[in-house]
Amino acid sequence: MHTAANNATTDIPAGFVPLEAGGPYIQHNGPLYVLHQGDVVKFGFRVERRHTNPMGNLHGGMMATFCDMLMPLSVHRKSDQVADRFLPTISLQIDYLAPAALGAWVEGEANPLRISRSLVFAQGLVTADGVPCARVSGVFKIGPVAPQDAVE
Repeated sequence: MHTAANNATTDIPAGFVPLEAGGPYIQHNGPLYVLHQGDVVKFGFRVERRHTNPMGNLHGGMMATFCDMLMPLSVHRKSDQVADRFLPTISLQIDYLAPAALGAWVEGEANPLRISRSLVFAQGLVTADGVPCARVSGVFKIGPVAPQDAVE
């Protein structure tokens, strides 16, 4: 388990690189990191003090933000069908399973379940230092071609 003392943003697992996508909102609330090696696509971030609630754990709103980025960005990388399309959220369901403490490495993987002509259905699992902390599913509209920095 990590503590606030070793909460350096340089303490990122091997293979993860900074995510440049997502626009100003996620750039402000991140940083988020991505690992994309073959079929493996993972996103993650280190819980910083600014991400926490009054109990010192990851704020539910930050977890929701992470999950809302995790699923469409994973689908972009796993499906050529929608790789360049904007995928705005229609529905997002999150089951909060356990807290993620200050300093924890939060990591998620998601997969498309079904892609229709106009919708993407996806699900994912998020862990904090390897412990499941959120289960997520969502429905996303297949929108127009997105600006390149929105989907990279």
